[in-house]
Amino acid sequence: MIQIFTGHAGIGGDPLLDAMYRDRKHVFIDLLKWDVPVLRGIYELDQFDNEDAIYLVAGNRNGEHLGSIRLLPTIGAHLLGSVFPNLCDGPVPSGLDIMEISRGCLSTRLRARERLIIRNKLTTAVVAYALGRGVRQLSCIADAGWYSQILALGWDCRPLGLPRRLAGSMTGALAINVTADTPRLLLEAGSYEPAELVERYKEQMA
Repeated sequence: MIQIFTGHAGIGGDPLLDAMYRDRKHVFIDLLKWDVPVLRGIYELDQFDNEDAIYLVAGNRNGEHLGSIRLLPTIGAHLLGSVFPNLCDGPVPSGLDIMEISRGCLSTRLRARERLIIRNKLTTAVVAYALGRGVRQLSCIADAGWYSQILALGWDCRPLGLPRRLAGSMTGALAINVTADTPRLLLEAGSYEPAELVERYKEQMA
């Protein structure tokens, strides 16, 4: 099951989101050594974890975080437009029908096969979410570890510029076109892994 959370609920707003922020801190700060904010020494949040953020979160029956992705509208502040516009050779993609993928995080507790399944479930969920809301394009920033994986998922994906070295890793920006044909492209590439999508609302978070 993939749960969809609309808007940042704050620490303590939902146990699964709290677990996501803890795993983000472990992955991005402890392992990858990103220089990003830490809340209470436990949680990784940045300025884009706000009311506009959409979180797609995979959890198990015990409420443990398995993997997650954040979506941001591109008509407001977002990573590519606000922090890394130099990764685009041309204008930064923006519009009501364009969203940015960021903070893709997989739990380090997963085995290799489980990581692949959760990655594919989140990818498929993002496409389903986009198709259901009239989003025609996704943008994202990826370092060397994710860049080739994103290109190889099977969807219609293209670089927005040449990758550049950021914080010791080659990093690039990508645009992903989303159409009714995208699920088929994922299926043919072996990246299609459907999961039940459940909308969560703030009155349910507590």
